[in-house]
Amino acid sequence: MPLHVPAGSHILFQGDSITDSGRDRHPYADVNAALGHGYVYLVAARAAARAPGHRWRITNRGVSGDKVPELAARWQADTLELAPDVLSVLVGVNDAWRVVDGDSGDIDADGFRGAYDALLARTRQTLPELRIVLCEPFCLPSGPGSDFDEALAAQVLLRQQIVAELATAHRAELVRLQTVFDEAARRAPAAHWIHDGVHPTAAGHQLLADAWISAVAAGPPER
Repeated sequence: MPLHVPAGSHILFQGDSITDSGRDRHPYADVNAALGHGYVYLVAARAAARAPGHRWRITNRGVSGDKVPELAARWQADTLELAPDVLSVLVGVNDAWRVVDGDSGDIDADGFRGAYDALLARTRQTLPELRIVLCEPFCLPSGPGSDFDEALAAQVLLRQQIVAELATAHRAELVRLQTVFDEAARRAPAAHWIHDGVHPTAAGHQLLADAWISAVAAGPPER
């Protein structure tokens, strides 16, 4: 199914390491390498193959390790000044992870809500016609070497609920991902999809890309 996005649109992906996926940051990087090797690349590949005449411009600005405060710190240059037509954001698992680890200075669920809400309000004010897609953070238990535990899962769940509420509040589309990975884990071991509890394998990135394309192809919500 083709994306429900006008031809020539600029689609910007923001987030943490799941979005970053080793993208090449060099100004003259190969167009493929600049997208990384994860779901952003897979979305770009499938979308362009299905609708070659649309010539969408897809940009990856994910940064490994980012939480919402780090996104906010670079938002002007890495998002607002790029003036995309479609903005996709996947963030939250690092915020959850750091709270569980007890890192000083990190924000709890209420702080996450406030910071993310402010970021989206700022974005709507600057780019009122922007189509925003919010992706749900997710995790899966993936074996003895995994970073997954019940405390992390509980914190991720809180942020999933917050992201859903913010999507409604800011007229954004929501890509639900936890159910996608939960269902996949019934077909193959969790480690087949997520190798350490939070980072997808190649198969997991394909699930993510498919879910994103399905959500965006459905079209933006009625305003």
